[in-house]
Amino acid sequence: MQETGNTSGNVPGAQNSTVEDGKTIAIIAYITVIGLIIALVMNQEKRNSFAKFHIRQSLGIMLTGLVTSFISWVPFIGWILAPIVFIGLMVLWIFGLLNAVSGREKTVPILGDKFAEWFKTI
Repeated sequence: MQETGNTSGNVPGAQNSTVEDGKTIAIIAYITVIGLIIALVMNQEKRNSFAKFHIRQSLGIMLTGLVTSFISWVPFIGWILAPIVFIGLMVLWIFGLLNAVSGREKTVPILGDKFAEWFKTI
């Protein structure tokens, strides 16, 4: 897990301003798929780096859940693995949401760095 800082130049307080401006969008990104879509639309104009970070994390968690739901259809292996993965995804979701609420840019455990890499164009 890595914590990335919001670098907004050498302006004192610029990082706090960026976090506060993007906090609402970041929180909305974790509230269902509809919330993620709303967050993407809301951040189109603002291009807030804090919100973009959490949108990427949320998108990764949701897409991993979607893939897991397809795997759950596989007899036996899917039936065993899917509940375990879904519980893990719930923990990641709570972790990401708490980071957004507290104003931290900290990747979710295990896959967070990959989500940031895979969705860097968002």
